[in-house]
Amino acid sequence: MSYDLVVIGSGPGGYSAAVRAGQYGLKTALVEKDSRLGGTCLLVGCIPTKALLHTADVWEYFKHSEEQGIQCKGAAIDYPKVLDRKDKIVSKHSKGVEFLMRKNKVEVIRGLGSLAGPGKVSVKTDSGVKTLETKNVLIATGSEARMLPGLAPDSDILTNVEILSMPKVPATMAIIGAGAVGVEFASIFNRFGTKVTLLEMLPRLVPVEDEEVSKELEKHFRKTGIRCETGAKAENIRKVPGGVKFEATLANGKKEEITTEKLLVAVGRKPNTGDIGLEGTKVKLDRGFILVDEMQRTGEPGVYAIGDIVAGTPQLAHVATREGMVAVAHMAGKPTTPINKMRIPGATYTEPGIGSVGLTEAQAKAKGYDVKVGKFPFSANSKATILGSHEGFVKVVADAKLGEILGVHIIGPQAFELISEAVTAMESEATVETMMATIHAHPTIYEAIGEAFQNVYGLAINI
Repeated sequence: MSYDLVVIGSGPGGYSAAVRAGQYGLKTALVEKDSRLGGTCLLVGCIPTKALLHTADVWEYFKHSEEQGIQCKGAAIDYPKVLDRKDKIVSKHSKGVEFLMRKNKVEVIRGLGSLAGPGKVSVKTDSGVKTLETKNVLIATGSEARMLPGLAPDSDILTNVEILSMPKVPATMAIIGAGAVGVEFASIFNRFGTKVTLLEMLPRLVPVEDEEVSKELEKHFRKTGIRCETGAKAENIRKVPGGVKFEATLANGKKEEITTEKLLVAVGRKPNTGDIGLEGTKVKLDRGFILVDEMQRTGEPGVYAIGDIVAGTPQLAHVATREGMVAVAHMAGKPTTPINKMRIPGATYTEPGIGSVGLTEAQAKAKGYDVKVGKFPFSANSKATILGSHEGFVKVVADAKLGEILGVHIIGPQAFELISEAVTAMESEATVETMMATIHAHPTIYEAIGEAFQNVYGLAINI
């Protein structure tokens, strides 16, 4: 069996790369160890999580329907049906990936893939071992949740996988880690009625975001009943009848014993590079992550890597997909543009939502820029008021001398959708002046972006 490309892993990066290779006319095989295609993002990550977040949004409307002049008595969450809807969405799109493979003439091979020497991939299947010959290999094996030392996930101590199949909404939940995963599940289950305690070892929630965004999210979380403890550490975690108990050392030095029905561990993800045949190759690793050049090439000729296993880029599905496009274009001799790390959007689907791109204010100042900031609050945006979601703001970080857009940070309604305008502007090298001259439709929530750009020079109209 000889191919132009063998892709190992069918997550967003892997399957998208396989599709593009098929479009370019490359004979391609996709190796996947799971029974379904789609990887972590589709099966136990982005998609099912966002399905639950959407249900939480809908439930929030029902809880406050009287504000809209709608009487909705006796509304209740039927959680098994919530899970069923989530599972149907996942199944539909996993089957969609299967269809895309057939459409683009990509051969799907079930089994555990690994490098087996120059130009060869070994696949362990239920019926034995297959050896595939190929001109190129694309490693897209993704990542898995990190677990705290001495713990293993089960029905009470959870990762992103186990929490998606809980049969009912728990009364209490503690979450260790306030990155995107931790805060999204806090947002979901708080709105479903769970009493949530969120612990973060660093000084603020969502620590990769602009500091003002972190403060705004914590303010909203506290207002809605989520207990937030930053600068906190959890120790001596143990199972007890009915749940989990642990000792928390809080930022003020006080120790507190916390008992909770469920404990979600959301302390990051580790790359799946330990069992894919890298030994004896020229692939170089940095703490388990693969080092690549701007075309996604590893140190081993003909071997590329993308996604969560790559050193130096955030572990995001859309990053993996774009990296796959770059790698396959390079293999096929097509023109391509490498990833620009300053143009990667971040999206966190809490309520309020978060969207960001580029440098934070602190990062821009640390790099020596003469920084000008423009902010605009959603409380002054008419569409946000209509939606009943007017917390948060848009923040533009710009270079005072040239009007260069250095970063845009949004927390508020649909921030994860709104950030696209800022990403496009930065990718197009638009300036603050360009965005000030851009007409924004009224009434829309994205008007707030235009107003934030105006306010870089103190010219916003509605504040």
